[in-house]
Amino acid sequence: MALAFPKTNAVVLAPIGAVGLFWAWFVVSPKRAFWIGWLAGTAFFTLSYWWFGETAGALIAPFGFLLTLGPAIGDAFFGFALVGALVAFAAHGLTRRTRSVRALVPLGGAAAFAAGEWLRSEGLGQLAVPFANLGYTQVSSPLAPVAAFAGAYGITFLLCVIAAYAAYAIRMRAVRGSGVDAALALFGVVVCIALAWTFWPARALDTPAYRVAAIQGNIPQKLKFTKAAFFAALERYESLTAQAASDRPSLIVWPETVIPAALNRSPELQARFAGLARAIHAELVVGTLWNSPDGPYNVLYFFRPDGGLDAVYRKRQLVPFAEHLPFAALLSRIPWASEVSHFASGSSDGVVDVDGVRFGPIICWESAFTDLVVGDVRDGAGALIVATDDAWFGVTAGPYQHAQIAQMRALETGRWIVRAASTGISGLIAPNGRFTRATALDEQAVVTGVIGPPVDTAYDAIGGNAVALGFVLVYVCVVAWSRRRGA
Repeated sequence: MALAFPKTNAVVLAPIGAVGLFWAWFVVSPKRAFWIGWLAGTAFFTLSYWWFGETAGALIAPFGFLLTLGPAIGDAFFGFALVGALVAFAAHGLTRRTRSVRALVPLGGAAAFAAGEWLRSEGLGQLAVPFANLGYTQVSSPLAPVAAFAGAYGITFLLCVIAAYAAYAIRMRAVRGSGVDAALALFGVVVCIALAWTFWPARALDTPAYRVAAIQGNIPQKLKFTKAAFFAALERYESLTAQAASDRPSLIVWPETVIPAALNRSPELQARFAGLARAIHAELVVGTLWNSPDGPYNVLYFFRPDGGLDAVYRKRQLVPFAEHLPFAALLSRIPWASEVSHFASGSSDGVVDVDGVRFGPIICWESAFTDLVVGDVRDGAGALIVATDDAWFGVTAGPYQHAQIAQMRALETGRWIVRAASTGISGLIAPNGRFTRATALDEQAVVTGVIGPPVDTAYDAIGGNAVALGFVLVYVCVVAWSRRRGA
């Protein structure tokens, strides 16, 4: 399963890897399935999250390994251990059940897995770790159109339907009809994919004509917060912005916190950026900081072409144990806790109208929370801005996984995305999930191009929470049906 993600990108292994889990869960007790799931999940998430501590790990040495192992153990508990127990509970006495009951058990198992993925990714709120979702691996596969209707969790569900029924066919190979049940399930998945493709609103896109640009200054993380790097970043981003202006974009986006100073406390810097916006005749979006009595905010400043200030967007979804310390009263006694920042969180989406297009701003980690992004769309965002600082993760799998998540948000919402990353991957993403422009890692780059109008998707109206609730209901119905039939 871990090999399905970047950088390996062996996407066909996503359901194949899950077969082993369901094969084990179907024939053991819920207690044993719980421990199998926790062990397997810890291995999977440790492999998937190994890049978390690429730079930050050195800040809390010798506890740097906890940046990977801690989230891995937690996500394994909610995403694999609890799911395993639920699957085993639904499958209890599988070989003795009637065919009408037996054939539905894998469906309930797939629903439980998808619901567990939502729980660990978003359902835990500020403690959620929304990475390593199986659905993300399929942004360029035939399953991609499903995202416009059921999101990443819907794709995970279909992958697990394939896996669960394959495991069922192996386990029940001596039972008449089990192969037919598995074949029917696979046929159902194919039908779902075909229907999604047929009615996919992003199959045909209007010709894009709105010019935008993203700047990638490529300041290494180990230098970013030094005084010399601060002035180098100013000069570099101003120079690259002037270069981008030759293409006459209406919007130019800088990455997250490329100016690591409290801009509200520096009238000189504000005047400098306002003057730059006037000079380039474009809306300039600057990633920086904002100091307040509540603590610092991670923000995006929107400077109008006339030099005025359109808006200041404050990041809403903070990174636990990086931007804020959960359970601070308890955990602040731990030695390395002093290294954790104490940012304040914003409370509004900050959708901004830029020359007739309403943009929803998203900062870094927020792009992994599907309902936060869908909320911007519901509030009128016709396109999205993702400003991120992936320099923390060097050239590991991290920047690739994070870019893949942005592709999924485009698929789900039917919106174009302008993505500016400090060291990559920056680019423009179409509503079909494909990059129309993209940079490599570790290079200075200017991305210029055009984006177009949005296409509305069913997922915009449904959202991830409702999809997850649907999976819970599927699982409950399968269990209730099996009990009613006396299994």
